[in-house]
Formats: sequence, structure tokens, C-alpha cells
Amino acid sequence: MKLISIKRRTKSERRYTQKMGVLYTNVTYIKKYAFGVPFRTLHKYRGTYYGKIKGCEDCVLTS
Repeated sequence: MKLISIKRRTKSERRYTQKMGVLYTNVTYIKKYAFGVPFRTLHKYRGTYYGKIKGCEDCVLTS
């Protein structure tokens, strides 16, 4: 059993941008796991319709 591992997981989220309004997109999280429990998110990003990769800092989460 590995003590520390890194996993990538994609899930669909609802985001809000000033230009486009509400946006449903796939967001990929890269997390570090210790003993199978996640303890740190290393990076999160989303792919655009045109294939570009963007960080999630430019979008605001909505509730």
C-alpha cells in the first residue's frame, strides 16, 4: 500500500463568469492523498469548448 499518492478526478460543476453567465463545465481536481484520505488540492483546472486549459481562479463559484 502506498502511503502518499496523487489522483486526478473530473466532475461537472456550475460556474459563473461575467461574460457568459452560468456555465456548466467539467472541472479536474488534482489531489494528494495520504493513506487514502485527501489532504491537499494541488491544482484545479477546466477545459474550454475550444480545447484550451484554464485555471479555475477566473471563475466564481455560485451557490
